[in-house]
Order: sequence, then structure tokens, then C-alpha cells
Amino acid sequence: MGSKGNAGRPVLRIPESNGNDISSFDPSRPNPEAQIAGLVFALLLVDQNTLIAEANHAAENMLGVSAKRLVGKPLLEVIGPLDPRVEARLSVIDAALVARDILVRASANETRVNLTVSPLGSFPGWRVITLSQVGHDETGGEDELTSTHGAPSILAHEIKNPLAAIRGAGQLAARKLPLKDKKLARMITDEVDRIARLIDRMQLLGAKNTEIASPCNPHESVRAAIATVRAGSPKAVDIREEFDPSLPPVLANRDALEQILINLISNARDAAGAGDTGQIVVKTRFVSGLAFSAIRLGRAVRLPIEITVSDNGPGIDPSMRDHVFEPFVSSKQSGQGLGLALVRKLVRDMNGSISHERDARAGITHFRLHLPMAKPGQE
Repeated sequence: MGSKGNAGRPVLRIPESNGNDISSFDPSRPNPEAQIAGLVFALLLVDQNTLIAEANHAAENMLGVSAKRLVGKPLLEVIGPLDPRVEARLSVIDAALVARDILVRASANETRVNLTVSPLGSFPGWRVITLSQVGHDETGGEDELTSTHGAPSILAHEIKNPLAAIRGAGQLAARKLPLKDKKLARMITDEVDRIARLIDRMQLLGAKNTEIASPCNPHESVRAAIATVRAGSPKAVDIREEFDPSLPPVLANRDALEQILINLISNARDAAGAGDTGQIVVKTRFVSGLAFSAIRLGRAVRLPIEITVSDNGPGIDPSMRDHVFEPFVSSKQSGQGLGLALVRKLVRDMNGSISHERDARAGITHFRLHLPMAKPGQE
């Protein structure tokens, strides 16, 4: 329940226990503040002038601004401009609203969200706004994946034969090369093995099987992916690491995670300019309040491990941004449009989320990967 403060502002009130009322405060149950803080979606309280009065932890994470700095700011200054139809509805202070998959701009980043507006009848003009991020990896159904990737089973056999020959040549070279060059030969055999496993996964891309996840160090996967991209590319691009050294182990399939990162970093390399102008940043951080609703699991999954691959290229054509994870969609002249579709599949199999944002002000594109954290003792 709510009560009015001195200025007529809704505030949370913890009911006093009278020993008889079933709604009385029970110290063993979460109080209203804890319930709001625990929400997996962003929640904003706005006043009669559409100024932000309160923000929960998830709102701070989504908007990239502390609650202290959000309070007092106009809602549209923080997340706007919005679709004109949404803005028109927001101007009606006692109107409810549900808007799905709309674009908001927060801290210069563009994010697609589902937005709800709930008027508080007891407090005219006051409204509760919720924002839940639309996971682009959730677009498309299983039938789409099945129909798209059913054909490669015939090609897999033809690809694996030359791979076996390459692997054998790499092993032979490793025996004859000087010690300082053996590392390159081992990289050849390791990459052949990884590609062979990738082909096996592509044959099952449309299936509902999931990758076997186990605790792994995300920074080891990032560094292995960077080494692979650098070794296989003549294009010199600055790749910078910004790691959170305290990051706990992630619950993921290491081969799949490495493949995801290779695809994202390779795309960033292709998008960024060459030489001194091109720059890629791979950043890791812990986002404590972030969670996504995994519909296929029937529950919310907390995804506190964030890996972001950013580049300073021109970005994805605006007309394609909502479809980048769909099969056969590519901004590259010779691209097949399967790389990000595969990324989406692998991320889904690990109960993670993948999304992209364009920071128009800074001229930077971000691909953000969110994954669950491994629990202590988890095997």
C-alpha cells in the first residue's frame, strides 16, 4: 500500500503488525523495498510533471545512471525521444500504456525495450514506468533455425575430409619446426579440432539440444579468441582488453563461448577502420542486478557476467539493426549472414542473451553478451 508524503508523493509504507491481519508485516517476508529492488526489470516512479522521483537498481543498470542522478530529470530527457505515438500517450497523465519493442536512448546507447505505464489511481498524475530489455537473441523461432541449417549435413562430410588432412599436416609440421615455431603448428591443429566441433554443432543447429555448460574463465576464452583473430587476419586493428580481474567463473560451454567471441571480434575487425584509426575494445564486468526472462525455461535467469565487444566502425545500417541475428542477413558484401545467427543459437543454448547497441554520439557499436555465473562447487 502507499501513503502520501508531505508533498503528496507516493511512498512505500511497511504495514505494522497487529497480530490478526493477514496482510500485516511479517519480518520473515521481503518488505516492499526489497521486492522492488529485486525486480529484474527497470522501474521508474514519475510525478505529475513526468519527472523521475525514484528508480530501482535494475533501472540504474539499464540506463547507466545512478538513481541519485536520475531523480528530478524529465523522463523523456533520460530515455527519449520515443516513438511519437508513445510520447503522445505519455502526455495523458492518467492513461495506461503497454508498448512493445520500442527504441529508447539511454546514455547515448540505443536499446529496444518493452515499456509499460501504470497510473496510480490514489495519487493523480503519478505513474510507475517499467522497462524490460528486448533480447534480440530471442527473435525467431526454432522452426526458422531448423529450416535454415538443415542442409549443411551433406556438406559436413566434404568439409571434414580436408580438415583431417590439414590437421595431419599440422602435426607433421610440429615435429619438424624449431621450438619457437611449434606454437603456430599447435594453433593449426587446435583450430582444426575446433572447426570440426563447430561443424558438428552446425549439423544440430536446428535441434533443441543444448550445449553442456561448466564453469570456465571468461578471460581465457576472450584471449584465445583474440589470438585466433589476430593469427588469421592480415588486417592490423588495435584490440584492447578492459577486464574486471575479480570476475567469477562463467557457466558456459568453453568451445561455444570461444566461437561466439571469435565471430563477434572478427565482425568488429571487419567493421573497424584499418591501421591507426581502427579500434576494438573487449570489456568484461559484473552486473549484479541484470536478469532476463528465459521463456523457454519458464523462469528468469540472472546473467551477471557481461562481455562487450565494441568497435569504432560506421555501424550497422539502421534498416538492418533489428534483424542482425537472423539467418542470411549481412551487411558485408560477401557475407553469408550465418555468423550472428550461429552466435544467437550458441548463446541461447547457454541460457544467455546477446544484443547490440549503437552509441551514435561516440560513433561506437557495442555487442553485449550476458551469461550466467557458475555457482560454487558447480561441475
